[in-house]
Amino acid sequence: MTLLNAKTAPGTRSGVPGSQARATQRGFTLIEIAIAVAIVGVGVVALMMAAGSTTRVNSTSRKMTHAVYLAGEIREWTLALPFSDQDEGDMDNPPGPDGSDPENFVDDLDDLLGEGSGITYSPPRDAQGQAIYDMTDWSQTLTLTWLNPDDLSETVADGSSDMVRVEVTVAHNGRDVLSTAWIVARRSGE
Repeated sequence: MTLLNAKTAPGTRSGVPGSQARATQRGFTLIEIAIAVAIVGVGVVALMMAAGSTTRVNSTSRKMTHAVYLAGEIREWTLALPFSDQDEGDMDNPPGPDGSDPENFVDDLDDLLGEGSGITYSPPRDAQGQAIYDMTDWSQTLTLTWLNPDDLSETVADGSSDMVRVEVTVAHNGRDVLSTAWIVARRSGE
């Protein structure tokens, strides 16, 4: 037989003040809230870092796409140019620009032979050698190297071979983005 104490306070088991039943407690402890805030904070920081990383990757990809395009334009231009001077009066000239500035006039591949480190076009040039004026923060630096046709790793004097390695370095705001090279051979009949 159980005796009930008539003086038991509501929300207590035994009538002793301060001994509330666990079933009636509501809310979170301070430690639980701190852990939840930390977990959410780590998630937010990770999302922000991912967004920043995606922006950088997109920017780099865009620059690389422009650089590949500009290198391709130079490649098309150099493959379309005659290998050497076609004008009777210029045929005995040494390789290089024929008294004209390669920034303004190029009528054959050896006109692109610059002094020292090559010739730089800024604004860059398209496949017809025309300036691309809406890309003024880009540049293309061309370097021509004559090669021994029997050993393409061996360089020879300018103009002394029927093989030229064309190297182009594409830069954006003065920082190199892409360097690539290809070989151009004198076509039969030139």
